[in-house]
Amino acid sequence: MSADSPKVVLVTGTSSGIGLAAAVSAARAGWTVVATLRDPGRAGALRAAAAEAGVDLDVRRLDVTDEASITSAVEGVLADHGRLDAVVNNAGAGHVATLENESVAEVRKVMEVNFFGVLSVSKAALPHLRATGGRLITVTSVGGVIGQPFNEAYCAAKFAVEGYMESLAPVAAAHGVSVSVVEPGAVATEFVANVGIDLETAVADAGVYAPQLQAYLARTVGQFTDSAQTPEGAAEAVLEALTADEPAFRLQTSAWARDFVGIKLGDLDGSAVLGLTRGWTA
Repeated sequence: MSADSPKVVLVTGTSSGIGLAAAVSAARAGWTVVATLRDPGRAGALRAAAAEAGVDLDVRRLDVTDEASITSAVEGVLADHGRLDAVVNNAGAGHVATLENESVAEVRKVMEVNFFGVLSVSKAALPHLRATGGRLITVTSVGGVIGQPFNEAYCAAKFAVEGYMESLAPVAAAHGVSVSVVEPGAVATEFVANVGIDLETAVADAGVYAPQLQAYLARTVGQFTDSAQTPEGAAEAVLEALTADEPAFRLQTSAWARDFVGIKLGDLDGSAVLGLTRGWTA
């Protein structure tokens, strides 16, 4: 491993959105980027963005819920590039439901992708990040700081990721590995496609919770439509975590995200957060 060779970063969940933008921006900044996704057949937008930016990406399969896939991807990076300097855990899936209207099995599935998938990739990568004094970066969400109505399972997974990484950070730092989390708010990707539901059907099936769900969806879809940040803007925080001399543990992707999570971090009794989120379902 030559000190002069380009640094290598593995990014998960690069078929669209922040993962795609982060992969391209890292390549433009001079990194060798291994851009992974569960289904390489969905890499068309990724390859087109790379071509438009004039950069090369090493596109590979990685399913964060499949241990064999993770092992194969990490071992392949080491075999072909000789080093691993950073990981960006971006792969995840949205989920909208409330406890009475979903099974515990569905909640476990959300945790499997958004929490255990992050842990599995991080565990496989850590020995190699120790060897390079590397960086472990996880894209979480403002929903990993403030719980949001009808996002109980999703927010629980993101809370868990934030707690795990905050706890891991000083342990990893003692061995030269920097740990950071990146917290986006609404990003201009397909909200409905990401959560995988038909909105009308979801409301019709919500039973006593239908009025609250309808109000929440109207507010949230409007936010994603009217005031969302671009994936490229959000990816700037990922690039900062990759390149800063001493990256912060917690990075928000916009002024709105900083203000939003600031409500929670200064809310000792919880009244400010609940006063805010109750209004989303009224």
